[in-house]
Amino acid sequence: MKVVVVFKDRTDYARQVTDYIADFKRQTGHDLETLDPESPAGIDFTRTYDLMILPAILALSDDGMLQNSWLGLPLPTISEVSYYVQ
Repeated sequence: MKVVVVFKDRTDYARQVTDYIADFKRQTGHDLETLDPESPAGIDFTRTYDLMILPAILALSDDGMLQNSWLGLPLPTISEVSYYVQ
């Protein structure tokens, strides 16, 4: 499984997300994949998973099936997300 964090830099919530990603790394030792929704890959990703609210954290199985998602603020707890990280 993998977890993808979709967010835009230079937004009012960007600092919260970057702090969350740093805290996640410090507490679990795992990195979270990040994606800019305005990049070519991000545009395809947001269309595929129909993301309209940012920031978004998606837990995906190895074959791309959505397992869980957290949209908008507040961000989920680190323990909720760490369950999906391998």
